[in-house]
Amino acid sequence: MCEPSLRVRPLRALRHWRPLLAALPLMLAACQSMAPDYQRPAAPVAARYPQQADAADALAPALVWQVYFRDPQLQALITQALANNRDLRVAALRVEEARALYGIQRADLFPAIGAQAGVDRSRTPADLNLTGRPLVGSAYQAGLGLSTWELDLWGRLRSLDDAALQSALASEATRRAAALSLVAQVADAWLELAEIDERLAIARDTIASRQESYRIFARRVEVGATSRLNLTQIETLLTQAQALGAQLEQQRAQRLNALTLLVGAPVELSVGRARTALDTVFPDIAAGTPSLLLTRRPDIAAAEHRLQAANANIGAARAAFFPSISLTGSLGTASAELNGLFRDGSHAWSFSPSISLPIFTAGRLRNNLDLAEVRRDLAVANYEKTVQAAFRDVADALAARQWLTRQLAIAETAEQVQAERARLSTLRYDNGAAPFLDVLDAQRDLLSARQQRVQIRRALLSSAVALYAALGGDSNAATAFPLSSGPRP
Repeated sequence: MCEPSLRVRPLRALRHWRPLLAALPLMLAACQSMAPDYQRPAAPVAARYPQQADAADALAPALVWQVYFRDPQLQALITQALANNRDLRVAALRVEEARALYGIQRADLFPAIGAQAGVDRSRTPADLNLTGRPLVGSAYQAGLGLSTWELDLWGRLRSLDDAALQSALASEATRRAAALSLVAQVADAWLELAEIDERLAIARDTIASRQESYRIFARRVEVGATSRLNLTQIETLLTQAQALGAQLEQQRAQRLNALTLLVGAPVELSVGRARTALDTVFPDIAAGTPSLLLTRRPDIAAAEHRLQAANANIGAARAAFFPSISLTGSLGTASAELNGLFRDGSHAWSFSPSISLPIFTAGRLRNNLDLAEVRRDLAVANYEKTVQAAFRDVADALAARQWLTRQLAIAETAEQVQAERARLSTLRYDNGAAPFLDVLDAQRDLLSARQQRVQIRRALLSSAVALYAALGGDSNAATAFPLSSGPRP
């Protein structure tokens, strides 16, 4: 008997809410954001890089790091780092944190509706009752309740929602920037380790050669074929080479520790395994124009999202000056008896709109707006600084690539010249045409030239890594953290 009435009565009760439901679309359609129209600030940099011959050069397409860094050993290290690096893990958790905060803020745009049920039992004393007898009463109720819901007529909640969205997008861009930086750091640390291994190999070969020279000269001293001064000079060269070898061993251990920290897991690279890295040839990439850089660098994207969030907060601060309208209501059934719930005539509803208008706030609202505007100006300055820093990163990498190429050619020539000088000095000494000091100087300079050539070669490869990172790498690839403002109520 009760089933038909259970379906019909709530529908009948809705007629009391029809004026409100009909007015809601009109009220919500009038919602307008009071945030200033956003315009990206002009890039405070030149139209081309200083080392760029043609400003019209197209920016090279984004290369995934697996294509740019082709060495299997390096790819394995980067893969480990992306999976285990703790700084990157923190950045990823910051994204999840920002995403949750965005969800919390976005929920304020929608009404919160909950089911509620309750019972009230009360006793009224006889002297407070008109009948002169004590009265015990009961009240049962059940239904749906609408908690206080602010009608966003001035766009305050919408502005806060936009700010939270932009903050979440900034966190995601920051995570991508951290990942790109990590890839570059691992590659650079790997190259530094290769440099030390190569220099260490040269030092060990030199030590072995000078030990043999010391043995020969010691024998000559024994037979009186040379002076002890020459022997001490050979020993000096030997100890210098041994000291260099010990320094390089220390540096290798420290570089390996640094690489281990980046990778986030133990790294096993025996001496010499990374030496082939110095033969790496990275793909040549064009820098394009600085204006194209704005769409590729994740740190620039993060700074712009923070600027947009600050811009949206101005809209929320402006909307706070206007009246706030909130709705509270409930719809259900009530009865003095439990079995009377859901019977004919038991439906109950309440509707409580309220309006709040700030009159005197002791300057709180004005100062809050000033604060939002100052923070927007700070965000503009930080954005421009980020753009300038990115411009410098690319310019520095281009300058390094240009001049280190020249330095490497000079260093290779210098090494050949020093090797020939050492050979000729030895021949002249053996023939009695030159003092042994000339041989010592030539060998010392040859070792220095070999070491310098390896250092410049590594620096040139590092400049290619720096240019890849400075141009944004493949940071704009699809991410597993899509965010959009979505439909608004």
